[in-house]
Amino acid sequence: LEMWKVETEQGKYEILHEQLKKDEEELEMQYQERAKVRIWKEKIAALQAEENQRSREKKEEEAQKEYEERHKKMLEDARRNHEKAVCFLRKSMARIHEKNAKEEVKTREHMERRIQAVLSLKNSITSNREKLQTLQVWNKAMAFEAKEQEMKMREAILAEGGNVAKEIFLRKRLLKHEKEKQAFREQQKSRKMEIVSKILQEKASVHKQKKRQSCTKAITVLNYIFKTYVLSQKSECSPSACSSPREKTAPVEEISEKIPHDVLCESGEDEKEKDKTLVEPEFPGLWSQECDSHKISKEEMDPNQLAITAEGKEVFEKKMEEFQSGIFHKQIASGRECKGGTFYSKPSCIHFKDFDVGQIYKKKIVLTNASYSVNFCRLVGISEWLKDFISIHFVPPGKIPAGMSCELVVTFKPKINETLEGEVMFMAQTGSFSVPLKCTAKRCILALDKELIDFGSQVVGETISRTVSLTNSGALGARFK
Repeated sequence: LEMWKVETEQGKYEILHEQLKKDEEELEMQYQERAKVRIWKEKIAALQAEENQRSREKKEEEAQKEYEERHKKMLEDARRNHEKAVCFLRKSMARIHEKNAKEEVKTREHMERRIQAVLSLKNSITSNREKLQTLQVWNKAMAFEAKEQEMKMREAILAEGGNVAKEIFLRKRLLKHEKEKQAFREQQKSRKMEIVSKILQEKASVHKQKKRQSCTKAITVLNYIFKTYVLSQKSECSPSACSSPREKTAPVEEISEKIPHDVLCESGEDEKEKDKTLVEPEFPGLWSQECDSHKISKEEMDPNQLAITAEGKEVFEKKMEEFQSGIFHKQIASGRECKGGTFYSKPSCIHFKDFDVGQIYKKKIVLTNASYSVNFCRLVGISEWLKDFISIHFVPPGKIPAGMSCELVVTFKPKINETLEGEVMFMAQTGSFSVPLKCTAKRCILALDKELIDFGSQVVGETISRTVSLTNSGALGARFK
């Protein structure tokens, strides 16, 4: 039994041993296959590594070649740029040297000129000094001779028994008269030369005007001939004859060639000399005063015209007296009476806003005559309390026609930081009028954008917010809590 059990167990173990052998063989086969696969993969990896190494080496060689080529190109560019820079530097240095040489030559010439000027001045001073000395000596000799002659003349007059003082006075007057006559002759000569030159200029201008007139006549004749020629060609023209336009223009060119070239050329010169006036007074200083070309002498005017002008003057004087005395009349023009303000100012109120003490402010005011006829305007003054701060520059314009205007400049020099009010008063032919004047200092004007803050219907425990903006529209800053 035991043997049998042993054999059964051995049979079991043999089966297991066979299975184990099979498993071991399978494992061995698997190991071999894995080793083959690993070897194959390692070979592939080695080949790839070799290829990568080769590609890397190729890239490095290419990069090296590119770097060398780039380096060579950079060296060539640097060499070329260096050559250009050297060339430009040489040219600029040559230019600078030339400039310095020119400046040196100029300075030398300037110094030489200055030296020559100083030498010439010195020579002229010495020559003038010598001339002055000789003149002084000559004057002294002449004075000595004159004294001797005077003494001799006095002795002769005394010997004859005449008046010495009277004779000397008469002699001096004769000498002075001779000098004046000589000066007058020289002045007459120069004046004659001027008159002759002016007469020649006038003759030349008259000659040019005649040439211009002849030029205009020639042009009109040319136009007339051209028109007649065109009309005759149109009447006699056939299709074959009209085909050649050059034949038409040939006679016109012949006619234009007949006109003298000098006449056409001098027209431009005449236009340039149109503005030159040769008219001058015979005696200098006669036309220095401005004269009105519309003035007519009393001899040329009729007695009726003189009476009319006298009446107009009287009316004008009466109106001026009434205007100055303050007597005003109603202004009636074409049956309509002027009512309301006769003058309107722009702006209607002179307002200096947000001023600073110590500064100066100016405003231009335009007064327009809104009446129906001519009116006057006179500045009366300003309010008494504004005289220390306000000054007005107003030039009386005289007669102001209807619709016309005049200007005045108001200057404000604030000395106190307070608001001022007043008026500028004027006087017109129809009555007095004034323009209000106001000077407001800087102030803060605070305002809220909402008068009532309305939260509407609310639930207990809910919070709602509303924004309220406070704005300062004034020019003065302010703090608020």
